[in-house]
Formats: sequence, C-alpha cells, structure tokens
Amino acid sequence: MFCYQCEQTDHSNGKPGCASAKGNCGKDATTADLQDLLIHAVKGIAQYSALARGLGRPDREADRFILYAMFTTLTNVNFNAARFVAMLREAAQHRDRVKKAYETLAFAQGVAVQEPAGPARWQPGANVGELQAQARLVGVDAGFETLGADIVGLRALVLYGLKGVCAYAHHARVLGYESEDVYADVEAALEFLARAPVQANALLEHALALGSVNLKVMELLDAANTGRFGNQQPAAVRMTPVAGKAILVSGHDLGDLETLLEATQDSGVQIYTHGELLPAHAYPKLKAYPHLAGNYGGAWQDQQADFANFPGPVLMTSNCLIEPLPQYRQRVFTTGPVGWPGVRHLEHGAFAPLVQAAFALPGFHESAPEETVTVGFARHTVLGVADKVIDAVKAGQIRHFFLIGGCDGAAPGRNYYTEFAEAAPDDTVVMTLGCNKYRFNRHAFGDIGGIPRLLDLGQCNDSYSAIRIAVALADAFECGVNDLPLTLVISWFEQKAAAVLLTLLALGIRNIRLGPTLPAFLTPGVLQILVEQFGIQPIGDAHADLAAALARKAA
Repeated sequence: MFCYQCEQTDHSNGKPGCASAKGNCGKDATTADLQDLLIHAVKGIAQYSALARGLGRPDREADRFILYAMFTTLTNVNFNAARFVAMLREAAQHRDRVKKAYETLAFAQGVAVQEPAGPARWQPGANVGELQAQARLVGVDAGFETLGADIVGLRALVLYGLKGVCAYAHHARVLGYESEDVYADVEAALEFLARAPVQANALLEHALALGSVNLKVMELLDAANTGRFGNQQPAAVRMTPVAGKAILVSGHDLGDLETLLEATQDSGVQIYTHGELLPAHAYPKLKAYPHLAGNYGGAWQDQQADFANFPGPVLMTSNCLIEPLPQYRQRVFTTGPVGWPGVRHLEHGAFAPLVQAAFALPGFHESAPEETVTVGFARHTVLGVADKVIDAVKAGQIRHFFLIGGCDGAAPGRNYYTEFAEAAPDDTVVMTLGCNKYRFNRHAFGDIGGIPRLLDLGQCNDSYSAIRIAVALADAFECGVNDLPLTLVISWFEQKAAAVLLTLLALGIRNIRLGPTLPAFLTPGVLQILVEQFGIQPIGDAHADLAAALARKAA
C-alpha cells in the first residue's frame, strides 16, 4: 500500500506516506489497495459517462455511484475490504452499462464510436489477490520514479480535492439535491485524471477548477440543509447528559439524524449528537424534536474515550471513524458509506436494530449538571445582523475577524488553535466551523455590543456560509475579500478540507495560514507555487502569527 491523503501520514520512511501493512488511520494494506483500484474503476465509468453525456444521455445511476464510491475512499470512512470487492464488481457493471448505452446512441446518431484507453478497459480480477495485483499498477504513487514527486503531488491534489467534492455532493444528494452540472464536472475531472496528465500547469489549473466546482457543490449542500431543515438559528446546546435510554449519532449526515429522530419519537430514547453533528441543534426542524437531548463528547479523535463511556449504541453516518475498541465494538453501527469489518451495517433508515440496542443497554442513570455551548451562526444569522456588524467595524469596536476552523485531529501542535483563539484581543471576532471548534468553544469570549465574539458557523460542510459572509462584508465596505480585516487560520486533516482549500484559492483568497502540518502531497516544489501565487503560509507560533495578522491589517 501507499497512501498520503491525510494528516496521519507516516513521515518516518524518507518518502512521506503510509506504506506498511497498516496505515496510521487503521486501514490495512488490502483495503488501501482496493480503494486505489476502485478509484481507477470509477475513472473508467467516467470516461464512458462523459461520452454518453456528450451525446445527450447522462446516466444518473452511474453518477450517483461515482459520488458514493469516491466517498468510501476518504480517510476514516470505510475499512471493510469485502465491501470494496463488491463495489469493484458493481463499478464494472456500471461501466459496461454506460458503455453499451453510449455505443448504441452513437450508432443511432451516426457518430463514430470512441474506445477510451486506460481505466475504461479495466476488467476486475477473479479474486482479491488478482485485484491487489491490479491495484499496485494504478496507486496514487504510480509513476513516482519517472514523473517525480511534484507531478505526483499535483495529481494527488486534484484527486484528493475531487474526493472532497464527491463527498459534499453525496451529502446533498441523499437530501434530494442534485445537479447535472456537478455530475458533468465530476466526470470531466475523472476523465482528465484517466488520461494520466503530467503537465504541472494543467494539473494546477484543474485543481483550481475543482475549487470552483466545490463552491457550486457547497452552495447545493447549503440549499439542501436549509431547504430540508430550515435556516440555522442561535441555540444553546446541552453538553451534559440527561437520565434515560440513549443513542449517540456521529459523522455529518443530517438526514440520517432526522430519520432516527422520527423513528424514536415518543419512545423515551434520547438522541445525542457527537463531533461534526453538533450544529444539527441549530436547525429548526431538528431541534423541534424534544428528545434531541444534546451533544455528547468532543471532536472525532476523542471518540474512543467518548464511545467507551457512552451507555448506549452509536451510529456512524459518514467519515471520522476510528477502529472501534473491543469494549464498545458491539454497540457500534454504521450506515451510508461507512464500514468496519465485523461492525453491523444498517441500510439507510433501517434503524430498528439500533433502537432495540438502546433499550437493551443501561442509558444514563441520572442527569448531570447542565452545561451548554451556543451554535447557529451560519450566514442567515450573521447576515441578519450585518448592519450592526458593519457599524461596529466603522465605530472601531470590531478591529479584526478571524476564521479559525477546519478539521481537528490528534497530531501534536493543534493546541495552536486554542492559543490563537483565546489570545485574540477583546475587540476581535472569532468565527469557527468544523470540529476544530472543540479546541476553544467552551471558552468565555463575551460579546461586542451584543454581537457574540465567538460565532459558530457550523460543520466543515458549512464553509459556504463563511464565504458568503466574507463576500457580503467586502461588498459592504466596497473592497475585495483580501482587503478586509479578516485572517483565515485553517486546520486541515483530510480530503474535504483539501476541496475547501481549493475553493478558497479559486476565489483568489490569499495569505491563508494552514496547519498544523502541511499535506505530504504538497511537496516543496508544489508548496512554492502556492506560496508565490496565493501566499499560503504554514502556521508558526500562535502569538507571533496573531500579532503579524493584526499588524498587517493595521498597516
């Protein structure tokens, strides 16, 4: 195996990347190889899908499979090799169906039939051994010795950004929101990668183009979340348990949470969110359920302690799964793209076994003293008081805005974000999103003239809100986003974060501070390009970076 798609990447072997029998995320070599091969197979579907689309015949079933398959290969999503063997067979079936439809259509329209090379011609091996042998030829580091680290790194930047795009698009799709333009863009990106590009400029151009695609996808997901559940509203979320039977829901999927809330209504079972689902409490339709009791635990990397201590079953709905420990493994269920060998997987909405487990387990014997955090400051909330914010800036009450957000993780150096946020002066506003918020969301930031100094914009999925807020402020002050008293201090971990970073770069946003460590696929050569063109800066000392940000804007 070789994998360097996330911050857990092994750096101990000279060439950065997890290359042993097991990655640092817990993914074994067989699963890693099968994931690489699935990406190859999906490229083949896209090659024929793009041709069929060009003749006016898109294939919605194949497009949906592409999003789902790509999502399963993200960090900490699916570790079940058997599921990937099945998806590889399914990928070949989709490819063959789309190919046949394309050829029939081309013949009917009198168009010469094209026969794409590469992934489009792949045929699945007869067993796992043969599939692994195929995978070794098409892994993310294929051609490393001849192409060099920079080209392979840029190619990975395109692939990993595309994985994030597909994950966000899948989140929107399961809520009933789809876009033919997005499907066409995803197909085009996969078809581009299938041609094995080796030109640095072309790869960087496609990476930035994916940033623009991801903006469309995040807008679609924003419409899906607000259209289904209402606009976010400020809400105090209980962070301590109440007595009673309990289910914990982790991941990102609001639709699964709603389905479970409906299934447990009037049952006496309390539902708790975990990790990235904390912002669910800000949506009117979800918080209307009285048994959405609160949030339990912290960010995803705390789950082994959180899940072990939780006295009920746990449902994982999307990325952020860590190997379930023996003391609670039998209480964990997965759904959607998530999987772990030996852990029970439930099809969407088929949550009866989960509810039965809740009744069989003890739940919380007594309520703990109430503690809360406030969420619900997505774009509708903030823009609803934009006049007050603008007046406070003009009056000198608000000197600077910091967006301190992104993915959390267990790597050393992440207390930088805590130090940065807590050291931000009292005349500054801290916006946050993603699970990075758990680093400081219990700190008492206070307010400025009634405007809270800490504004929780939501999940990493809600990055669109941050962009809309920044653009609205720039319009109000008749300047560009880069001219605002705004500093972005971003923590990255996996491929959704890569997609969001590409979106920010595509929008021309400069001087982003990124950490705690830079992605391994951003080689020194690739990083230099990003520094020169976009002013990307690795994080340093929190207090020094804070002072530099304030000084730059003051000047």
